[in-house]
Amino acid sequence: MRATRADAARNRDQLLAVATRVFASADAEPSMRAIAREAGVGIATLYRHFPTRESLVDAVYRDQVVRLTTGARELLGEMPPAAAMRRWMDLFGDWIATKNGMLGTLLAMIESGEITHAQTRNELLAAITTILDAGREAGDLRSDVGAEDIAASLIGIFTVAPRREQDAKAGRLLDLLMDGLRPAARPA
Repeated sequence: MRATRADAARNRDQLLAVATRVFASADAEPSMRAIAREAGVGIATLYRHFPTRESLVDAVYRDQVVRLTTGARELLGEMPPAAAMRRWMDLFGDWIATKNGMLGTLLAMIESGEITHAQTRNELLAAITTILDAGREAGDLRSDVGAEDIAASLIGIFTVAPRREQDAKAGRLLDLLMDGLRPAARPA
């Protein structure tokens, strides 16, 4: 019985990973059948794990938010705060890109209250604050910049330079933002 549960968990994880990738690369919302085909499973397997498009979008969305929030702490454990902030910005860009292929469904779910935008916003601001606080303590990041400033800047950058279409431009703009987040050199 445990092998079946392990298989089911693997199938669900695979479906989630594939759906995330398909949503990120799509210009329009892909069909559930296309996601199942890309994952190498039958449509019934997809519907067994995610009975509706909304349940799949919800799972992808929540998984991405968790990756962003836990990613902040994990990155701080692996690298200095400024480097962690820059890498986290890339993860944020990936999260924004994932919304491409699920935007219509996602907006309908937010409008209906199935997904609360305020909770996601608070979780993401907390992740940014975690890195900012570590950066301030280490002297890597300015003390006069708040999480909301960074979030607004990131949204602006990914609005004018969507990751898929303009990856190099987005990277340059993120690097410029990081330059602005570093404390000014003190005169000698």
